[in-house]
Amino acid sequence: MKMIVLSSALIAVLAMTGCTTKEPVVEEEVQAAPVATVPAPVEEEAVVPEAKVIELSQPTVADLEGQMKTVNFDFDKYDIRSDMQAYVVANSKLANGEAAEYAIKLEGNCDEWGSDEYNFALGLRRANAVKSEMVAEGVDAERISMVSYGESNPVCTEKTKECWYQNRRVDVKLLP
Repeated sequence: MKMIVLSSALIAVLAMTGCTTKEPVVEEEVQAAPVATVPAPVEEEAVVPEAKVIELSQPTVADLEGQMKTVNFDFDKYDIRSDMQAYVVANSKLANGEAAEYAIKLEGNCDEWGSDEYNFALGLRRANAVKSEMVAEGVDAERISMVSYGESNPVCTEKTKECWYQNRRVDVKLLP
């Protein structure tokens, strides 16, 4: 027991004396740097690597994605409403036209009603309904992927019917 106390005391003394503070050394005199002459600029021919030229008339991914229409759904439904059918057709035409080189991601969303599991499944059913219609319009099914966010990705957070309607949707995103 005596040995443990002595060892502990010795370690404590060593730890305290070993950690001394050092003051930083500051040089009072600063030597002036020798003045150097600046050499005359060398004339060189600039070599510009070939860059891919982007035509201003080509729309960007963000531009094309901004043209994609959101498809909204009725409460607890995943069938495409008749007024939303035109949006699916317009999205399909754009996907087969200017956006033909991009993959498509359909993001299914729900309002806050229902359990998390139910809403994730409903969001996936909504995305699948839009995918089926787009494939029927001629979009290659291999280009389309689907994801469900359930109720976790709202665009509106007010407690109104109009807000809940906005959250029951499928968003169309383009992937390079």
